[in-house]
Amino acid sequence: MNDIRRIGTSNRWADIVVHRGVAHWVEIAEDVSCEARGQIAQVLAQIDATLLAIDSDRTRLLQVLVYIANHDDGPVLNELWDAWVPAEHPPVRALVQAGLGRDCKVEMVVTAAVPQA
Repeated sequence: MNDIRRIGTSNRWADIVVHRGVAHWVEIAEDVSCEARGQIAQVLAQIDATLLAIDSDRTRLLQVLVYIANHDDGPVLNELWDAWVPAEHPPVRALVQAGLGRDCKVEMVVTAAVPQA
């Protein structure tokens, strides 16, 4: 299992799992007291921070699965997403309405390519 790297582990999950040059992780807003716009902006910034930590960047995003508590927040998500994602390097993306934890408006499951050591 040396080819699997787990970062930030607990008994229940790892913050990031990297295998064969692909990183997988989940982001939710650190401050869920914000409205949807604020939470979405936080999550996108957190993705940027994680990409930096694993020596990757937005051009290397492969897939983002977006879960939102209220489908009416889709236009806000799309506005922020379109300003954030590199137009020439978009990942595969799905948007799903889901029952999220208390006060959580958005959750994103991210897959990105990372340089192999």
